[in-house]
Amino acid sequence: MTEPSNTPYFAGQPRFNDAEASRRQAAGDLQGAWRHVLARGASALAGVGGPFAVALRDERGRWLLAVDRFASLPLCWRSGPGGLAFAPRADTLGSAAGLSPQALYDYLYFHCIPSPTTVFQQVQRLPAGHWGVFDNGAMLIERWWTPHFQPPQNADFGALRDEFRDLLKQAVKSELDGGKPGCFLSGGTDSSTVAGVVSEVAGRPAVTYSIGFDASGYDEMEYARIAARHFGCEHHEYYVTPDDLVAAIPAVARHYDQPFGNSSALPAYYCARMAHADGVGRLLAGDGGDELFGGNSRYAKQRVFGWWGLAPAALRRAVLEPLLLSSAGRALPLLKKGASYAEQARVPMPDRLQMYNLLLRLGAADVLTPQMLAQVNEAAPLAQQQQVWGSAQATDELNRTLAYDWRYTLAESDLPKVNMATGLAGVGVGYPLLDSALVDFSLRLPTHYKLKGLKLRWFFKEALRGFLPDEILTKKKQGFGLPFGVWALRHEGLRKLATDSLAALGTRGIVRPDFIGTLLDVRLREHPGYYGEMVWILMMLEQWLQGHAPDFRL
Repeated sequence: MTEPSNTPYFAGQPRFNDAEASRRQAAGDLQGAWRHVLARGASALAGVGGPFAVALRDERGRWLLAVDRFASLPLCWRSGPGGLAFAPRADTLGSAAGLSPQALYDYLYFHCIPSPTTVFQQVQRLPAGHWGVFDNGAMLIERWWTPHFQPPQNADFGALRDEFRDLLKQAVKSELDGGKPGCFLSGGTDSSTVAGVVSEVAGRPAVTYSIGFDASGYDEMEYARIAARHFGCEHHEYYVTPDDLVAAIPAVARHYDQPFGNSSALPAYYCARMAHADGVGRLLAGDGGDELFGGNSRYAKQRVFGWWGLAPAALRRAVLEPLLLSSAGRALPLLKKGASYAEQARVPMPDRLQMYNLLLRLGAADVLTPQMLAQVNEAAPLAQQQQVWGSAQATDELNRTLAYDWRYTLAESDLPKVNMATGLAGVGVGYPLLDSALVDFSLRLPTHYKLKGLKLRWFFKEALRGFLPDEILTKKKQGFGLPFGVWALRHEGLRKLATDSLAALGTRGIVRPDFIGTLLDVRLREHPGYYGEMVWILMMLEQWLQGHAPDFRL
């Protein structure tokens, strides 16, 4: 819908706890169910599970808009003299003439554009767990869901394990559509768990799809095969090549409604395309397990930094910091790592998480043109992160970090990545590990069950010991990482696509042409894995601009 309309909008598969709303839904009156819920205000949305996005007009003539806890289904809006317009895609509402320099800066900072803004100046997107009331030409956006972590003083592991396994089965079962029970399978803990549970509850083996790369250090197909054999899955594999990237990058970049730089989108697309060719209409993804149950390696890393504060303040100030942070300390090999540790440990969260931000490490002034920097607020991204960090209802740093990741890793990056990639391939997607009951369960799980010492996702793994293969439980996390930087140096077609894209971007007044030259000719060769990421996000930006705003210049 591109113009203001009285037509309500409903997406997703909401599950209403309210008896009257549930009755209306069962009778085929979804609009009536939503009217009943939204008439009771924001608090009533806490009783709605499942993925959803909704927009409808109430009896007072106000438009009410809402998205689920993770904004797994997006909803964008624009107001103007004609009233309110809304759509699931930002580019449906936006104009190429009105791109936001601040949003472009945010893209280079985050590799996506976090809500509530979009790349289009007049278009907003509802953040995860928020709703909006549009009345008399003004929109009021408020949270309807804030994570409240309530870990108990004492816990019964056996009881929690049994409850967790039951919730997993219910979550997976609710996401199946009656067709081929397909799912992504990277060989990691989450996707292997989903595949195994699908095989339990579907009454037939899961149909699994895996992507591999013929590049050292990037391929974990063997773990996917281990999981597939263990659960008796109907397994399918595809090895993505550099030629595949050359063929798909323009289409994938331009399919997104705004610039998007998560390189895992390409493997996800090829996985979904393989499933579509096989007759699968819906894939289940394992996204969310790390963020709910403490599985990312940075959680252990941040805990180590937290130990710095346990040392007596006088010892830190008088001895450790002068020793480690001196020029001599930074130069000596034995002390250099300690200096980096001390430097990071002194920075509070969430600021510390951005100390190795690619744009900041390279230097915004060295990457971006003066005219670009003159139109942006460089402090805005961190200010937003600090606000999100402070909003979580948690008494410990780990849970606060998890809530932060629910916003930035899941809602702003991973879910849009999979949604758009599968959509381009013509396949639907479900996220059973983000089921509302599982999320609520994680909120009341003891913190040390998530990160036990430095052991990641301890409870999740112990609860599934005997169900998952031991090799999966002990493997290091990887996922569908893409060897783009390595391939860009070796493959002529891929390097040409990257070089041509960055050269074109250099004419738009956003990125300094001299930086582009150094990036491609020097830095990419120095460290293809690290600097390849910057080449990728710049290339994807240019490819998006060519499809959506070919004439854009600052």
